[in-house]
Parts: sequence; structure tokens; C-alpha cells
Amino acid sequence: MRMSRRHALSLFGLSAAAPGMARAAGYTGAVAFKHGVASGDPLADRVILWTRITPQAADAGSIAYSWKLTPVDRRAGGGKSGSGVTDASRDYTVKVDVAGLDPARSYTYEFTANGVTSPMGRTRTLPTGSVKDVVLAVANCALYSGGYFNAYEAIAKLERVDAVLHLGDYIYEYAPEGYGFETGKLLNRHPEPAHNIVTLADYRIRHACYKADAQLQAAHARAPWIVVWDDHETANDSYADGAQNHNPATEGDWNARKAAAIKAYFEWMPIREPADHGFAINRDFHFGDLASLFMLETRLTARDRQVTYDRDLKFGPDGKPDVEAFKAKLNDPSRRMMGAAQEAWLGAGLKASVKAGRPWQILGNEVIMARVIPPDYRGAMGAESVEKLLADMPASARRRVDNTGRIAALQLPYGLDMWDGYPVDRQRLYGLIKEAKANVVVVSGDSHAFWSNELYDAPVGGNLVAVEFGATGITSPGAGDDLKGFPVGDVMAKTNREVVDSNQSAKGFVLLTLTKTEARGEWVAVSTILDKAYTVSTLKTFTARHGATGIGPLKVS
Repeated sequence: MRMSRRHALSLFGLSAAAPGMARAAGYTGAVAFKHGVASGDPLADRVILWTRITPQAADAGSIAYSWKLTPVDRRAGGGKSGSGVTDASRDYTVKVDVAGLDPARSYTYEFTANGVTSPMGRTRTLPTGSVKDVVLAVANCALYSGGYFNAYEAIAKLERVDAVLHLGDYIYEYAPEGYGFETGKLLNRHPEPAHNIVTLADYRIRHACYKADAQLQAAHARAPWIVVWDDHETANDSYADGAQNHNPATEGDWNARKAAAIKAYFEWMPIREPADHGFAINRDFHFGDLASLFMLETRLTARDRQVTYDRDLKFGPDGKPDVEAFKAKLNDPSRRMMGAAQEAWLGAGLKASVKAGRPWQILGNEVIMARVIPPDYRGAMGAESVEKLLADMPASARRRVDNTGRIAALQLPYGLDMWDGYPVDRQRLYGLIKEAKANVVVVSGDSHAFWSNELYDAPVGGNLVAVEFGATGITSPGAGDDLKGFPVGDVMAKTNREVVDSNQSAKGFVLLTLTKTEARGEWVAVSTILDKAYTVSTLKTFTARHGATGIGPLKVS
């Protein structure tokens, strides 16, 4: 049952206290740790620890807990412990920012409440000083109904991973009969609650549904996570003032929905919250003298509404599209993605990292940054080959092929929700990189595909500014799933100068390894998401080196 807006507002502190909070505190009844443990936002001297305590009683009041963090190496000293209280006002979640830790040290941790002990997790602080290498798993886009979270389990089984970077779409807001319905029905895997989520209670239940998954729990317990949200943590194609999948007439005020979604996110994710409790979760992390990581926020703080072909590409009396008018709107310099404050923060951070002598600067970014024109399948494959493939496919596949072909003929962008939809802001970002003389590796999510891209500061000619590794989805379907048999990734690479290679159907994650001279991105894929019996393989590996003249091109190895 959906909750009223008034009730939802009360739950996140905008009016009356939540129901049950007036009851006696100090619940000592039965509890369980149904959602595992997690850690996140590691620094050299501190880390966030997270869990959720589930009381058996609906009116439990407050629950006391204790926590313990123990060095794995068992050297004398360095252990920490503490206690606290949680309650319904934060959905019985627990988040502890443990300080006073040693750099580059691994720890185990666990929680206890009412005589019950949580599963054990493992975490690690960031290094200081000289660092030989760093290994990061890059993940995103986990549609619950889209399949099993085998890729998360594969991350948990990695021999080494220093941290997991999650670039968003950790949850999806859709109803079970929406996106991914057919696979969900096949696997009897349906998200809760059973409707499009809008209220605080809805978002809390959806987060709980995800974190009850054992494979996701294993990945969280394996290493600290560094996360940002993308759009589906609120609603599809969100921007500062709204979203494509938000209807004020039936779903209420966008700001109320956004606040509810982000309150639940902060409750349920191992992230260090902004001091002003706002949406500016851009932040940086430093791996000794090797690399700096800058996590960007490109959804809720500054992003302007996306242009769309349906709404903004107008047709003249002759029936031809007014491409120049569309491009003028697309290139409006007032349209922003990051905003001036975040740009200033990033520019200063890049310069400081370079000045500190770190050879690599990583941008943790939600959406693909490369210039991408959609594939013209008929032009690339031949009309006869395309028609043979389409003959046995649903009508939606033909529409997709036709639509992308029309946009390709106009030389317009593949995705307007990506950086291609904000080209002037992208050029501003490239200016920051060049001014700092940074060696930038961009890691990106959102697209449900693997990408290895070279980013140039001009559509033709120009200079190589950065390289980009796009991580495919954990389960979310990509273009290759909709067009089975089509060499979608190959056509993408053939069509686009900046796309070195792409795989538009595999599911998995990117394993990023940095050394003093090399950035290596591996496409790690699981064989299936439709069965919990699966294998793991590295599809391709790409490397970039840098020297006195800046970052070099990507090479396949």
C-alpha cells in the first residue's frame, strides 16, 4: 500500500515524529542481521562501517548495538570498538565512521545487538607514501529482476580488490511488471515493494530487498565501497528539478520524492554524508603517491533537463528535421551537468594531485563521456544481412534499428542523457584536465555495456585528453540483448573515432589496475545471469601508459 505524502514527509523529519517513536525505548527482543554488513569511503585513517538490525517486533523502539573492528595482521594495537543506538527514524540502519586507523591496513569488523552477532566483513584503509599499485573493481546497474547478481559474487571472490567503485543505479525504481519483467518472471525474482517506488517507505523497502541478496552481501563484505548515485536511485533520467520517470500529477512533488530517495540512500549505503545533508556527494580519495580518485555528482545538484529527440527535434514544412536548431539548443552554454561549484572543486583537486606527484587522476563518473554517434547497422552490415536478422525478431528490434539509423544519418548523438547531451560542459571539463596537465582515466557506468574509449578535445583532430573505461551492468540489459545476433559493439567502434572497442551484451565489471606507468582495464564477464552456476572470464584487456607528453592511446593486450 502506498503512503500519503504527509506520512512520507513525517518519516524523514519534515513534520511529526515517525509512528512508534513515542513507545518505550530500549528494545531487548529478538533481532536479526538480514542485510549483511558493508564498509565504505575509506581514507588513510578512517572508514565507514554499516549494517541494518531487523527487530522482530514492529514497535521495537530503539535498539542498542556494539561494533568491533580488528586488524587482520593481528599486530599489537589498532583494534577499535564502540556502541550506539538505532531506531525507526533511520530504518534501524547503523553507520559508524571509525577514526584513528592505520593506513594501508586490512581489518575485519562485526556488529552485535541483543546477543546476536552479524556476519563478518573485511575492509581496508587507503595507503600513504609510496604505493606500487592499486586494484579497483568498477560496477554499476543492477536490475533486480534482470537476473542473478553473479557479477557481485565474482567481485567477492577476487583474489585482490582494494576497493569497489559503484557508479550508480544500485537500485531501480520500477514496478515488478516494468523494466526487466520477463526475466524476473522467468526466475521468480521480483523487487519489493510491488509498485513504482515514490515514498520514503518505498525506497527503504527497495533498498532492503536488494541488500537481502546473498551475492550482493558477499561483495559488500569483501572490500570497502566508494559509491555515487546515478538516476535510478531516484527516478529514470533524473535532473535537479525533475525526472523522465516522475509525474507530479500522480506522484507528487519532485523535491519531496528526491529527498525521500536520498534519505533512504544515505541510510542504506556506506557513504560519508555531506555536512549540510545536501546532494553534493562529489568527494576525493588518494592512494598514496600513485593516484587520486574524484567521484563526481552529475544528477541532482546542477544538471539541467535533458534535451530529447521527441520534444526538441522539430520538423519544418518540408518534413525535414531542423538539425541546426536542435544543435543550437544542445550547445547552449548555460546547460550544465556538474555546475560551477563542482567544476571549481575538481579543477583545484586535479592541480593539487598533479602537484603532489601522483601520476594518475581517476574520475568516477556516472555516464559515458565519449562522443558517440548511433550505429547505422544497414550501412555497416549491409541491408540484406540486417533484414535476415530482423526477420525472426520482435517489432521493437526493427524500430530500434530504424531509429538509430535515422539519428546516425543526421550525425547526432547516441545518448542525450550522457555527456553528449551536455557538450559545452564536457569541453569545460576537458579544459580543467588540460589546465592541470592531468593524466586522467575516466570510469563510467549507466550504459549497460563495456566501453574502452579515447577522449579527444575536438570531434576532428584535436588532442587526446583522457581514456575511458565503461563498465557494463551487473544485470541490466544492453543494446546487444535487444538485438541478439547483431555485432552492436563492433559497429559502435567502427562508427565512432573515440570508441576503441565495445561489448553491448556481456554482464560483469571492469577491473582497473594502476601502476606508476600503466592503467589497465579488464572487461570481466560472467557467463550467465539466468543461473547461479556460472563461469568468469576476462573478455579483453586494455592498457594506457603516460609519459612526458601526457596520457597515451589505449592498446589491446
